[in-house]
Amino acid sequence: MTGDGTNDAPALAQADVGVAMQSGTQAAKEAGNLVDLDSDPTKLIEIVETGKQMLITRGALTTFSVANDVAKYFAIIPAMFAVALPPLKALNILQLTTPESAVLSAVIFNALIIVALIPLSLRGVKYRAVGAAALLRRNLLLYGVGGVILPFIGIKAVDIVITHLHLI
Repeated sequence: MTGDGTNDAPALAQADVGVAMQSGTQAAKEAGNLVDLDSDPTKLIEIVETGKQMLITRGALTTFSVANDVAKYFAIIPAMFAVALPPLKALNILQLTTPESAVLSAVIFNALIIVALIPLSLRGVKYRAVGAAALLRRNLLLYGVGGVILPFIGIKAVDIVITHLHLI
């Protein structure tokens, strides 16, 4: 909703996103979520695009995070319980050295990946005017599959370094 007058204030207050014009009344500016300092109604297109980009970025990061967590559990749980339940040793596909190195590798990898995701979260995922199905497919392929594969590679690499340096 966009508006600039006192009569627009109730609608601006109830809207999901209310954009008041700078040249409008004080009531409209107080009721809206945003104030367009240029008083240019064409800014609504930019506002919608920015909102979509923020939503897409949040979805991409959430998809990556969930896939990343699932992969980490599949990587470290078999290594952790292989001592107590020897049949689980067959599920230790990464051949992590010890249960301690498996957990430490996952913790270190998690700390590194959080820092690595900061630039993406600040920059955002580029908005493209495509359909929802195409966008979902792209995000699942890029961030979902990437979120599953990257932890396996990263945890194994950290495990090799930890083992090589005799930290555990």
